[in-house]
Amino acid sequence: MPDLSSFGRMLLILGLGIALLGGLILLAGRVPWLGRLPGDIRIERDGFSCFFPLATSIVLSLLLTLLLNLILRLRR
Repeated sequence: MPDLSSFGRMLLILGLGIALLGGLILLAGRVPWLGRLPGDIRIERDGFSCFFPLATSIVLSLLLTLLLNLILRLRR
């Protein structure tokens, strides 16, 4: 029989992570440059619109990579 306390702890951490991610998504709409960088592709035609946030994705990827590397180095 698996240990239910470790399963409960894992569910609690997962729930907190999802809540944190939801909060970050809510705050992302308030960042004025997010999604409006040069390099983000927007196609708008009659009855059709498409948006590819290429530059924003690259910038966010670099920032998250730097942040995670900093956290992992500080944990050592």
